[in-house]
Amino acid sequence: MQDRNEQSKGRVLIVDDEFHAARAAASVLSQAGYECETYPTVESALLALDFEGADVIVANMRMPGVDGMDLLKKVHDKEPDMTVVLTAPGQSAELAKKALKGGAFDYVTKPFDTEELSAVVNRAVEMSTLQRENRKLREQLDVASIAAGFVAEGPSSRQLVAMIRRVAPARTTVLIEGETGTGKEVVARMLHYWSNRAEGPFLAINCKSLADGVVESELFGHEKGSFTGAIKERAGCFERASGGTLFLDEIGEAGPDFQAKLLRVLEDGEVLRVGASKTRKVNVRIVAATNRKLRSEIAAGRFRADLYFRLSVIPLRIAPLRDRREDILPLAHHFLTFHSTDAGRPLMLSPEAEEALLNHPWPGNVRELENVIERAVVMSGQETLTPDAFAFEERVEEDELHFAPTAPEAATAPQAAAAGTIVASPEDEADTLQATLDRAATVRIKAALDSAGGNRNDAATMLGVDRTTLYRLMKRLGL
Repeated sequence: MQDRNEQSKGRVLIVDDEFHAARAAASVLSQAGYECETYPTVESALLALDFEGADVIVANMRMPGVDGMDLLKKVHDKEPDMTVVLTAPGQSAELAKKALKGGAFDYVTKPFDTEELSAVVNRAVEMSTLQRENRKLREQLDVASIAAGFVAEGPSSRQLVAMIRRVAPARTTVLIEGETGTGKEVVARMLHYWSNRAEGPFLAINCKSLADGVVESELFGHEKGSFTGAIKERAGCFERASGGTLFLDEIGEAGPDFQAKLLRVLEDGEVLRVGASKTRKVNVRIVAATNRKLRSEIAAGRFRADLYFRLSVIPLRIAPLRDRREDILPLAHHFLTFHSTDAGRPLMLSPEAEEALLNHPWPGNVRELENVIERAVVMSGQETLTPDAFAFEERVEEDELHFAPTAPEAATAPQAAAAGTIVASPEDEADTLQATLDRAATVRIKAALDSAGGNRNDAATMLGVDRTTLYRLMKRLGL
């Protein structure tokens, strides 16, 4: 969320194609202490929401083309917790019911009653604030749970945890090195959680995702009117993370322009917004992470040596899972407990399954281990998991990943469909087993939803999984 006037009670986007109605609502809410912006179309409001954020949206339910109900769906697809108040002319119990059923926070009739509109927006802002606080608390509890239950059976893992605890209270920059999937962001969150900045924000940025043209605006922010589209001032990553931790993931992917600008902030402790004439002090701890060997990148001329030394004041190295075998089974049991509880049915690992897990090289590290366990929980119908339940990845030449077949290939497609077994068709041979599993899961889920008439609770029961698991799978598969 962008910086606001301290006197403002919150930011409200008013979306209405009726100019006078929009201005009337803005006038009422501005007098009540809110910062208001009016937009005549859903498209312009969504752009403003992406660009500046909001606490509450007040939208006309009936507009030509894309209306308030469409906006409600689009907003909740992006930000499920966003509170939206819908409006429409005249009293209509049917419209009110439709709005609330669609996920609106409340419904207000037009022309507006001043006190009613203010009261509804007050409640909506209170709800929005409460949801943000609850989300922050959940994040802190998640980090606390990760930290408290961090699997550190092997000597290298125990040394890592001890080092995290030792350096967490300092403001010193930390560089976390490790292969993909080893848990670098988990370590970064532990550093934040165990520091005196735990009450502040933890902001994670993927450096690879920042295009050269927007690096400066994203990192340092911009002033209103500084470039086309800069309709409001906006704080950059450093300012938004002030008082907390800024996690720069995949720092080895940063381009030369990004590296130069980052070095300047690390040296000066100040940022200059695009279009501004004065610098701003920032109080933020930098934690960076990479899966590359930065010294090799320096030798190749792709990474600045001065930036490397600024970032690696405290280097933390996470060993790959294949080098800390003592952690494999404790991690597997941890993930099995989590996902089987989520699925609503307790599961166990057979001795043969444990042996298979120990013997696998884990090219995808901890992330691969969790994926293997989660897939097994979803796809297996047995209470005790055996090696056949696992879809393993194996590293081959040039780090290409392929999957080792584990299911019998003798069954025909019709027999497999009846038994719930996945068999690859000839056109699937070029695909990974993950893609084949995803297609099979998609077919099973769609069939269950059709049988249940679209009722997700009943479909989850048919599939033998918890509703939350079904929702997560549907989201991942794009259903």
